[in-house]
Amino acid sequence: MSTNGLPTRIVEVGKIKIGGNHPLVLIAGPCVIENEVLSLSIAQRLKKIANRCDIPLIFKASFDKANRSSVDSFRGPGLTDGLKILKKIKQETALPLLTDIHQTDQIAPAAEVVDILQIPALLCRQTDLLMEAAGTGKPVHVKKGQFMAPWDMKNVVQKLEATGNHNILLAERGTSFGYNNLVVDMRSLVIMRALGYPVVFDATHAVQLPSGAGKRSGGQREFIAPLSLAAAAVGIDAIFWEVHPTPDTALCDGANSLNLEQIEDLITEIKKIDNLRKKT
Repeated sequence: MSTNGLPTRIVEVGKIKIGGNHPLVLIAGPCVIENEVLSLSIAQRLKKIANRCDIPLIFKASFDKANRSSVDSFRGPGLTDGLKILKKIKQETALPLLTDIHQTDQIAPAAEVVDILQIPALLCRQTDLLMEAAGTGKPVHVKKGQFMAPWDMKNVVQKLEATGNHNILLAERGTSFGYNNLVVDMRSLVIMRALGYPVVFDATHAVQLPSGAGKRSGGQREFIAPLSLAAAAVGIDAIFWEVHPTPDTALCDGANSLNLEQIEDLITEIKKIDNLRKKT
């Protein structure tokens, strides 16, 4: 059930069920694929943590981060090499995968490898991108743009539904609040969930300071935990974290990434809140 009593659809990703009264799902991984060895290592360590915490896990990583602050920013290995790495991670770990796509010609090859196609916040109104992604039949995870009201996500949902695909996930990642700053309006979680689909809280991007460091984005990592706990109390279906073993040396979004070694206790606390809400 949603926070306002309306039922949400259940989105199935392999054996994982997202939405309704199902337990909270963790979507986690590095911002971008830096290299094969590191990405596989993160996925393997995340799987061990998720198993210990008994939380369903979907691994996320981007093959290309096209929406960067600077032309000099690290973007990743690109479509072909990135998908090869993601395919190996899936073979080695058996984890379901999520990655984002920026162009329509990336959709078909990505859909052959990953389980969820993600639409970045800045592209959430791109009709062709939305509809072609939904046309694959894969679950589509759409991040609400920093510039959008939560009720305007209804238009996004209708575009996806027009293809006949109802495997939709909607994400909150903060709203622009002046220059180089974001703020989270927890009401948006309730409003978007009332659209009838599972809602994800992207806690790590919610504390990003876009272009706050000039040629790169800054972040306030210390607020990831309290915002994650607050979102779980409001009612969400999945939590989205970017994680890295050494965030301060990460090639992308390190300032708003969690330290991989420090997430286990936070998962335990979030699960307690989620269990209380869902009375599981």
